[in-house]
This record gives sequence, structure tokens and C-alpha cells, in this order.
Amino acid sequence: MNTYWRILSFAKPIGKYAVPYFFFTLFHAIFNTLTFVLIIPILNTLFDGDQVLGQITEMPHFELSVNYLQDTINFVLYKMYGTHYEVMNVLIFLAIFIVCTALLSNIFKYLGQWTIEKARIITLQRLRNKVFENVMSLQVGFFSNERKGDIISKISSDVQVVQFCITSTLQVLFREPFLIIGYMFALIRISGQLTIFTIIFLPLIAFIIGSIVKKLRRPALKAQEKFGEMVSILDESLIGVKIIKGYNATNYIIRKFKKINEDFSAISRSMAKRQQLGSPVSEFLGVAAVSVILVYGGNLVTGGNLAASEFIAYIGIFSQITRPVRAITDSLSTINQGIAAGERVLGLLDEKSQIVSPPDAVKLESFNNEIEFRNVSFSYDCKKVIDNISFKIKKGETIALVGPSGGGKSTISDLIPRFYDVQEGQILIDGIDIRKYDIKSLREHMGIVAQETILFNDTIENNIRLGKRDANLSDIKKAAKVANAENFILETENGFETNIGDRGMKLSGGQRQRLSIARAVLKNPDILILDEATSALDPESEKLVQDALNSLLKGRTSLVIAHRLSTIHNANHIIVIEHGKIAEQGTHQELMDKNGIYAKLIEMQQLS
Repeated sequence: MNTYWRILSFAKPIGKYAVPYFFFTLFHAIFNTLTFVLIIPILNTLFDGDQVLGQITEMPHFELSVNYLQDTINFVLYKMYGTHYEVMNVLIFLAIFIVCTALLSNIFKYLGQWTIEKARIITLQRLRNKVFENVMSLQVGFFSNERKGDIISKISSDVQVVQFCITSTLQVLFREPFLIIGYMFALIRISGQLTIFTIIFLPLIAFIIGSIVKKLRRPALKAQEKFGEMVSILDESLIGVKIIKGYNATNYIIRKFKKINEDFSAISRSMAKRQQLGSPVSEFLGVAAVSVILVYGGNLVTGGNLAASEFIAYIGIFSQITRPVRAITDSLSTINQGIAAGERVLGLLDEKSQIVSPPDAVKLESFNNEIEFRNVSFSYDCKKVIDNISFKIKKGETIALVGPSGGGKSTISDLIPRFYDVQEGQILIDGIDIRKYDIKSLREHMGIVAQETILFNDTIENNIRLGKRDANLSDIKKAAKVANAENFILETENGFETNIGDRGMKLSGGQRQRLSIARAVLKNPDILILDEATSALDPESEKLVQDALNSLLKGRTSLVIAHRLSTIHNANHIIVIEHGKIAEQGTHQELMDKNGIYAKLIEMQQLS
């Protein structure tokens, strides 16, 4: 129930929609009921016109009864035609009256539906925004443990299912009850005796259908989870299509997708079977009830306790009352599905970032002195990746991290912008622990060129502008020139306005990397982190980009990670990382003189 109320909270202020919906559905119920009640005067006019017409010459006193409606209509007819008029005139008048009541009924029904649709759309918009905002605020480590496809499924598919909680709730609270009340009132006014006899069928219908749909919540939750798995497989398959085909793994992936799809379909069939059973069961029970009423009501008519016209109207109204009863049970079913999906969505919304700015955060206005790693240790789960590392990066220095793969070099670079937080020790900027800084201000002073080039399905211009949204085209062109990207950009179809496709797949690996470098150049950060920034470049481009980077690095504080050691021999200080620890450190020449790990790495690369 807590999930249900939390979902409804996204529709606040609920009164903005509930109040007008209340009145729209109330008037819809009144005019809808009136349309069926008008069957009585029509039949009376057809079969007892001589006894009924022209007898009411004064406006009757108001009362909630069928006789009052009949007398009011006769009084209006008397005012229009006098004491003698044709039956056809009466039928035309009643037909127009019914058309008007039906029109008003459907106008109010439309207004009610439009109100509920506005509530649904706005609620979904708020929920999607809130969930996406929360997901984007989570620490990087969260996404290492979650399947991207499942997250996408929760934000898209699950949120769509949650909408039923909003629409169905208002219908269960107002529209269907109002219709039932209206119909029941009309039935009681026509014949209280017959209504007491027939009223036992409504709880019976509700109980039977309710027992069918009450167990939908658990399979609905399983269905949403399976759908999330299916989206994950789809996402991974599309991203890795080259690898899948290259390793002839297409059939394996297809079988994997089919298995999950089969499980999802089986759960969906089970739910659909239970859902769709409600309508025919209630239809059958309704027909059975009408059959019983025909016998009992017919006995009342033949005994003179009920007029034939009233009995026919009674049957017509009773046949309609099962519709809102069915609608309520269907709504309860969809609410259950909405709650099941809501649990998954709210679970994602309840995830809180473990890396946040403290309440008394200090804003990093400028970087003045140094970055210091002081006895820093870090682990992924139970595996220690960084083990008691200490070093300093003075302002304007270039520090290079080298060493075997898996030693922890990239993790060290991820700790500076607080993608992860240290578990032991401290990282300080200008003597202040970076955990005391406002995260946004901390990252504003940093530019990152990652080993994995991340570009977006957008224009070249917008990809370069990512870190500096107010940059003009002239600045973007200068950054592209520094990154040796200008020539290939101008050769594209639309230059800087060229769309580079999903993840930049229209470009080569070297071109994508140069755009990533141009993005960092444009931001012009105080602290530059280059994680294998030239790894995807061919030798010629690497030389040109490295020259540009050397110019960019002058006077700038930089942390450079490189496997190609030829690119970092000019670094102020080189730190060799092995098994999460500092194995060696010094200048290029000092490390070569030691003839240790660094010298062996240089020798191996020269031999290769």
C-alpha cells in the first residue's frame, strides 16, 4: 500500500484533477441514468398515450421519482401543444430529449476522460524526470553492478505500466461508483421490491471476478523483471554485434533471447488468461441475473405490482449496471500491475548516490598548489586494487602512471574527480580533502580523455561542446585544430554539423579519439586526466596529436596514463604501478638507470 500512495504522490496536487473529475463524472452518471429512465415515458406514450397525454396542466412538485419525470414531460407537452396532441409529436419530443441527455452525458464523459489523461501524462512526465534525474546522480560504481537494459526498462516500460495506478484509481473512486449509484437509485425508484431481490447478484459478480484478478500482482512483477532482462540482451547484442558475428555467436545470442522471450511470454499468457476471464464471467453472470429477473419481474407485472414499461426500463438499466462493476474489477487488476511495476521504479528511485557533496561543502574556486594522494587504498568489492599509495602532483607538473595492465592506474585517475571515493587515506587538493569540496565545482576544474571514447548520437559541434555549453563555433574550431581533428571534420558531409551516429560509429577509432581530445581542449581545465588518450590513433595521427597534447600540457597539471611509454618520457615524474602499489618512481632517465620494471617495459616495447 505504501508503494501505491507513493505513486499517487506524483500526481500532486491530486485535487487539481480529482475535483473537476468528480463533477464531470457526477453529471455523466446523472445524464447517463436519465437516458435509460426516459424509456418509461416513451413506452407509456406508445401503449397508453390516451390515458397519459394532456392530463398534467400544472407543474408538479419536485420529488426524486419516475412519476415526477413523467409528469414534468407531460406538463411541457401541455404547454407546447395544449390538451390534445398527436403521439408522433410526443415521440419526436422525447427523441430530441434523449439525444440531448445522451449528448450531455458524453460531453461530461469526455471532459472527465480528458482530465484524467492530463493527470496521467503529467504524472508520468514527473516520474520519468525524477527517476532519470536520480539515475544520473548515482555514483559510477552503481552502473558496474546493474544491467543497463534493466535500467532502461524501468524508466520506459515500467513507468508506462505505473500510469494505470493513476487513471484506474480515479475511475474506481468516482466514475464507476457514480454510475452504480445512479443506476441503483433508478432501479430502487422503479421497484424497490425487485431491486432487493436482484441486489444479491452484484456482490456475487464482484466476488467472483475479484478472486480471479487478485493474484495478478506477483506475475506482473515477474513479467516486468523478464522484460528488463530482454531489453538488456537486446541492448548488449546491438552494441556488440561485430563481436557476436566475428565469433560466430549469433545462434547462441538468438537462443538466449528466445529463452527469455519465451519465459516473458509464458508469464504474459498466464496473466492475460486470468485478466480476460473476468469480462466473459461477469457477462455470463449478468445474463444469468437478467434471466432470473425476467421470471421474478414478470410475475410482478402480471400481478399488477409493476408497469410493463417500468419493467422493460428496469431490465435495460440492470443490464448496464454490470458494466461499471466489471470496470471496477478490471481497474483493480490494472492497479495491481501498476503497483508491481511501481515497486521496480521506486526501487530505482530509492537508490541514493554514495558520493555526494557534504552539507557544508567548500566550493573549489581555483587550483593553486598541488594534488596529494596520502596513504590511499581502494577495493572493488573484496578485491584491493589500490594499496596504500602516496604521491603528489604539483601545479603545472605532468605525472605519468605506467605499469602492467590491471595494476590500478585507471582507478587512480577515477578517484580524483570522485567517480569513486577512497576507502582508506585521503586525496587532497590544495590541502583540503576532495570529499569536502562541492562535487560540481571540483569537476569543473577537470578535463578527462578516457581510454574508452564516449561520444553521443549528435553533431560533431555538440559533442565537442559537451563540457562548455556556451562555447562559440570559433572556439570549437580552434579546439578541433589543436586536437588534429579539423581536417577530417571539414571532409565530412556537413562539417561541424555532421551527425556522427550512435556512439560515433560513423567515424574511425582515431577520429573519435581526436574529438574526445578536442572536447577536453575546449574546456581548458586546470587539471587534465589522460587515460590512454592516444591509444586508438595510428602512428601518424598519434605523432600529430601528441605534439598538440605536449603544447596543451605545458603549464597545466596533468595525470597521464599510457601503455605506449614513448608518449610520456617528457613527464616531470613517472610512477610505476604494479599490483596496486608504487613499484618505482622518478624521471625517465632515473628509472632507466635503475634498470627495473620501467626499463624492462621500455625494452619490451622497443623489441616489439
